[in-house]
Amino acid sequence: MPDTAHVIAGRCTAVFEGTREQEHCGDLIVLVKPDNTVLVHDADGYQPVAWLTRPDSVTVAGGTVAASDGEQSLTVTVHDASARTAHTLGHAGLPVGECPECDTDLLRGDGTLSCLDCETAVPIPRDATVLDDTCSECGLPRVRVRRGCSLVCCPDCESLTERVREGFDRQWGCPDCDGQLRVLYRGGLLLGCDRYPDCETAYSFPTGIHDGTCGCGLPVFETASGRRCLDSGCKQSG
Repeated sequence: MPDTAHVIAGRCTAVFEGTREQEHCGDLIVLVKPDNTVLVHDADGYQPVAWLTRPDSVTVAGGTVAASDGEQSLTVTVHDASARTAHTLGHAGLPVGECPECDTDLLRGDGTLSCLDCETAVPIPRDATVLDDTCSECGLPRVRVRRGCSLVCCPDCESLTERVREGFDRQWGCPDCDGQLRVLYRGGLLLGCDRYPDCETAYSFPTGIHDGTCGCGLPVFETASGRRCLDSGCKQSG
């Protein structure tokens, strides 16, 4: 959803203290972004003359912008403001169709499908390909991902974990005990031993297509960076 950015233009003095000691005075523009980043620009180029990225705290009050982050601080004193405004600011993304809720542009951002206007926001895998085909249930674009095989699913109506589980749950034995590898989700897809916590063996599920068996007995996957064993540290040839 959109947030508010503050813009102040005018005669200012910006003082940075911390990793470097700097002071700049002039006719400047001060931008305070929704993530608390403070940028101070003059007339030249794209590089700010002073900045503090995502500080712990920012205060915009009266004629002062004060930002601090540990031992670093940026204080901008506005002596004479020619403009002081607040603007709605959202996240940029690639247009991938229309929002099924309000017909506004649907954007593909970093791991999200989100609408420019309404609250529609659905997480998608960062490596997913967004398709022109839409879900018959919710109207969102369907996505294609590579998790053992090529899977096409709706990011909202279908569980990617369940789809992967249907094809690969308990398909391989645990290399460290007599257990089997289950398809699990623990902040990401895993193949983990079903005898946990007695056996803690677990591997991140590769972004690729299952393609045979490694010399160690674990599955091999064809990925964008090449053919690899499920165990990324395995020294044996697949």
